[in-house]
Amino acid sequence: MQSTPYSNQGASSPNDNAQLSKTKGRNNWRRVTRNWELYIFIAPAFFFFLIFAYGPMYGIQIAFKNYVPTLGFSGSKWVGFDHFTRFFDSYYFWDIIWNTLSLSVYELAIGFPVPIILALAFNEVRTGFFKKLVQTITYAPHFISVVVMAGMIITFLSPSNGILIHMMEWVGINPPDFLTDPAWFKTMYVLSGVWQGAGWGTIIYLAALSGVDPGLHEAAIIDGANRWQRMRHINIPTIVPTMTILLILNVGNMLNIGFEKVLLLQNPLNMESSNIIATFVYKSGLVDAQYSFSTAVGLFNSVINCILLITINQLVRRMSQNSLW
Repeated sequence: MQSTPYSNQGASSPNDNAQLSKTKGRNNWRRVTRNWELYIFIAPAFFFFLIFAYGPMYGIQIAFKNYVPTLGFSGSKWVGFDHFTRFFDSYYFWDIIWNTLSLSVYELAIGFPVPIILALAFNEVRTGFFKKLVQTITYAPHFISVVVMAGMIITFLSPSNGILIHMMEWVGINPPDFLTDPAWFKTMYVLSGVWQGAGWGTIIYLAALSGVDPGLHEAAIIDGANRWQRMRHINIPTIVPTMTILLILNVGNMLNIGFEKVLLLQNPLNMESSNIIATFVYKSGLVDAQYSFSTAVGLFNSVINCILLITINQLVRRMSQNSLW
């Protein structure tokens, strides 16, 4: 068949592709050199995550080895998924999973809406001095360290000299044993966490509410809308994107409960409900020196969190236009 001058139109040769790649590379380099100040600003954060977040991921391999410190990474024997199987087949597996999930869901159900309610309430306060005073009171507990917070809880709820216990007895209430009763551990943990962190979380929603156009409220007032109606139809829709992003992050971080506060409040009597993945990893890895086993449990925890994050992000993106990616 005789070829025509247009038979190869639209086809690209390897030389053309190579030339195009070189052109793109030069353009990217020019863009970098043109905005070098921005890359200098982002460099500390980049190297921080590279060194302290991605660099240590090299050690994940010991979850699949029988790691011996004297032999190092290369000398330790590969055992595959033996440590994962050991954890899944253990008698305490479901207890730890249940304690972690129930505590996370409880904390999310109580702790997530409280900052939203506080932000909407603070936004409606018009008295400047009173608003600043209440905000300061609610923000202040955030700056209390975990150790001090745990010490305050133990001191206030001590059966012998706890001030809250004495107040309950004074009004005729028989106080339960908050520190040792497993049934009260989760409530004590969650409520103290809400008291400590709700005020700080309110700042995010107040920042979102500050972007509301005052003209919307003025138009709503002219149309006869009361304060509740303006809050429902103007303020709440404004903070919905922020609520969505924070909900995705909280769900994706569901199993990552910090072990510090739980460990400080933990004792042999409330172990039934206070033994979670984080404390189990701490005790297995640092106390019992089971490095490979604790790494395997921690890796399992991270994988589940990653799956939860991706799942909730996809669900939210299908139901609305707000998502992380």
